[in-house]
Amino acid sequence: MTIMFAAIGILFLLAALASVYRIVRGPAILDRMIACDMLVTTIICVLGVDMVYNHHTRTVPIMVVLALIAVFASITVARYVSKQTAERRSPGHNPAAREKRR
Repeated sequence: MTIMFAAIGILFLLAALASVYRIVRGPAILDRMIACDMLVTTIICVLGVDMVYNHHTRTVPIMVVLALIAVFASITVARYVSKQTAERRSPGHNPAAREKRR
């Protein structure tokens, strides 16, 4: 049983390291946000494995709060990116054309 939990721990560690690599490397804000969601999900899963291993339920509120933070962060970034995209598509938002008019 201990070998199984060690293997699970190694897999979660690899997932967390891959997430951190993508957060640092980027290249876009959406890539970083997906990596942040993956990292938070990995942390939630680690807490779940800890609950199973130690036979307790003390970390359930922490898991719920982390899930809520992840959802609201994803919504916030999605709204920010959609506003940036809408501004770029608007007819008056062409910096190159603005420079030519001067």
